[in-house]
Amino acid sequence: MKNFTLEDQILFEDDDFFVVNKPPHVSTLDERHEADGASLLQLARDYVSTAQVGHRLDKETSGALIIAKHPDAYRHIAMQFEHRQITKFYHAVTNGVHDFRGVRVFLPIQPLRNGTVRIDRAEGKEAETIFNTLRAYRQHTLVECLPITGRMHQIRIHLACLDASIVQDGAYGGKSIYLSQIKRNFNLKKHTEEQPLIQRVALHAFALNFETMGGERVQIEAPYPKDMRALVTQLDKSL
Repeated sequence: MKNFTLEDQILFEDDDFFVVNKPPHVSTLDERHEADGASLLQLARDYVSTAQVGHRLDKETSGALIIAKHPDAYRHIAMQFEHRQITKFYHAVTNGVHDFRGVRVFLPIQPLRNGTVRIDRAEGKEAETIFNTLRAYRQHTLVECLPITGRMHQIRIHLACLDASIVQDGAYGGKSIYLSQIKRNFNLKKHTEEQPLIQRVALHAFALNFETMGGERVQIEAPYPKDMRALVTQLDKSL
C-alpha cells in the first residue's frame, strides 16, 4: 500500500503493546506470493524487533489491531484472547435493512480449502457473534458486530446467515453499492462506467477493549479509513 507508515497509524502505545489502525489491503502476516508490499508483522518488527501480532485481521479489513512488544506481553494478550477477556467491536455496512438488537448467532464454522468458510454443524468449530443495528438506511444498514469467538470470516458468514451480507463481500453474497443507489437525482457522465463506492469488503475493526500489563482496562477506537468514511458519509446524507 502506498504512503503507509506504521508510526502514523499507532493509536495507543506503552512499554508492552501498541495498537495500530491497519489500513485495508495490508496483510497481517506474511503471505506467499505477497506482491503488495510488506505485511503488518514485517512493519511492526521494523519498529520493534521482537514484535508479535496479538490477533489477525483479514487483508481487506481495516481497523484496530494489537501488537505485543515482547514475549511476556504476547503471553499476556494471548491469555486474554483465550479466556475471552478482550472485547472487539466491528462496524459493517450490510445489504438490506435490518433491525438487530442483541441478535446472537451461534453457528459452527468449518474452513474450506479455497480460503473461505461454511457453516457445518457436524464438523465446524464453535462460533458466536452478537449484532446490533447502528443506523438503518433505505437499502443498507450500519451494523455493530461483537465476535465472542475468533474464527476466520466469522462476522462475514454469520451476517450472511442473517440475510445481511456485507457490502462488496462477493464470497458470502454481498453486493456492490453505488452512489446512484443512494443519491437522489444522480447523473452519471456519458461514456463512463459507475464504480462501487467501496472497492473492498465494508468491514472495519472499530475498537478493542483489553487489559494492560499494569492491570488498567483500556478501550482503543480506530477511526474509519478514507473509503469506509466516504461510504458512511454518503449513506448518512441519504437519511
